[in-house]
Amino acid sequence: MARPVIADIRAALTARQFPTVTVWNRIEGRPRSTEFGRALRAEVRDPLWMLTRQWQFGEFQAQDAGTPATAKYLLRTSKPKRYRAKEDPPGDLPGGLPLEAVVERRALPFRIGADPVSFDLRLTMGRRWLKMAPGLHHSGYLKRWPIKVPDPLKEADTHLVAHPEVWATMQAVAGRAMDGYELYLHLKAGGHAWDGIGGVLVLLQKQRLDELGERFVAWFEDLITQPAAGHAYDPSRLEHRFDLGAPESGGETVLAAEEYPGGRLDWHGFSYDRSGTALGTTGGASEVIRTVVPGTLRYSGMPHPRLWAMEDGKTDFGAITADTTDLIKMLFLEFALVYSNDWYLLPCDLDDGTLARIDGMVVTDVFGRRHWIEAAGSGEDDDWQRWTMFNLDVQNIPGEEPSAEPVAAVPGLFLPPGMPQVMDGPTLEEVMLIRDENANMVWGIERSVLLATGDPLPGREAAYETLAHRRRLHGPHTRPPASAPIAYEAMNTVPENWIPFIPVHVPDSNREIQLQRGAMPRVLNGQVSPPIKVRPRTTLLREGLDAGDPYFVHEEEVPRAGTRLTAAYNRTRAHDGKPVLWYSYHRMTGRGEGSSSLDWDRLIDQPPST
Repeated sequence: MARPVIADIRAALTARQFPTVTVWNRIEGRPRSTEFGRALRAEVRDPLWMLTRQWQFGEFQAQDAGTPATAKYLLRTSKPKRYRAKEDPPGDLPGGLPLEAVVERRALPFRIGADPVSFDLRLTMGRRWLKMAPGLHHSGYLKRWPIKVPDPLKEADTHLVAHPEVWATMQAVAGRAMDGYELYLHLKAGGHAWDGIGGVLVLLQKQRLDELGERFVAWFEDLITQPAAGHAYDPSRLEHRFDLGAPESGGETVLAAEEYPGGRLDWHGFSYDRSGTALGTTGGASEVIRTVVPGTLRYSGMPHPRLWAMEDGKTDFGAITADTTDLIKMLFLEFALVYSNDWYLLPCDLDDGTLARIDGMVVTDVFGRRHWIEAAGSGEDDDWQRWTMFNLDVQNIPGEEPSAEPVAAVPGLFLPPGMPQVMDGPTLEEVMLIRDENANMVWGIERSVLLATGDPLPGREAAYETLAHRRRLHGPHTRPPASAPIAYEAMNTVPENWIPFIPVHVPDSNREIQLQRGAMPRVLNGQVSPPIKVRPRTTLLREGLDAGDPYFVHEEEVPRAGTRLTAAYNRTRAHDGKPVLWYSYHRMTGRGEGSSSLDWDRLIDQPPST
């Protein structure tokens, strides 16, 4: 065929006389109309040829050639049914409550020793009962369970009269209000609401009061949730310890949480317990087969795999500098720049409180081929090369050497039945455990104490107020005339809100050390006679004190940074919208070491004699 001769190229292009003649003066195709849709499609004239060339070069056999279209996986799920706090007997997991509330809840601090503490709650309970009970019996209940006026001359009532606001409140309500908590204890012990109340003679009246008593007990227990028996807080570890039992085919799976400080429970706080613990869980796991559509995994600044697409500039990969020793950074860059479009996300919806295990899945790509993929965490448990990023750890038997036989790994993920948001109330009690290297001991500083009115007060102010009141009761002290310009002092004093913890040997061990709660002598007007020990006022440090038991804390629980303990109320809503309120302890990191300025064997200057 002869080559055509074009006399006027412009006229030929306008009339499209020769379709094979094109003009390229730009990278993309130049449209001849106002519509840009066809030009931006980047059409392929011969797709079969391109697919054939890909097959010829073996690209269809590569691991990233086919895009996943669908995925079907086998899921085994089970929910925990049993619960055990520390070494207490196991029981059924309470339903309708977030797991944080079940674990953290403690009995309310109504008393410290023989002294009332949560005085405001006692008045609230008394007022509630007087609203429920008939008005003609109010005077009888005020006499049966009254609020008594503390005695300013008694040592036991010092903390009630030392603070002006507490003393004024006690005087205002004494004889006018009722102690509702005493009535609650009487009803819980099997008593009747009409016991000791004059004028209740008719059987119908007694039955009516017993019904009101049951409603009163149910109201209070529904207002603030409390543990029926023991609690999960371990005072020697300053953390919560508990176990959960989930049914499994042919047995049960025990999930152990040994170091929960409080605040927020997540999956990484649990581990598999292989110590042989049995919680009595019955039932089996459920098998679920799901088919999902994979989605592309995206992140900010990710390079776009499409043609003519520009990145948003949130991540500047060119500004990242990696040395030869930055292996993690180099792997991250290779993933982001080379394999970023090879990662896909498969949705998996789970109910809260579900222990899920994926045995495997079948992935179908766009070419219709199916691939069987096993769980990445499967294999031997001690294989350091297996993927265990989102898998639970395995808790071995304490004191037992690891087995030489290979142990199969247990892949899975536990979604705790917690709540997304919890409201923390004001801190009622706060204790700082710090290390004092000069005195070679640990101090528990009561930074906030709970008053009888239910309000917090800085521990330093509370210590000064009670000490000043005791000095007034003790009377003035007259020093004998100084016989020398200097005097010997065995030791100086520290504020009464500083409680010492002394290192002692663990029984049957010459190397292991624990911290035992001690006591400083009270000094009143320069005298320590008779010797009186300063006792803590917070429930955080009074562990076992009222029963006469010593209190030990493991030494490793108080690092150089210290430890901060708080006690407060927490509130959230359950899934049915019901509010849940509980009293709990939380542990946080301290603020470093400290010094009490405690010193022994001192020579002090004596004032000149007059």
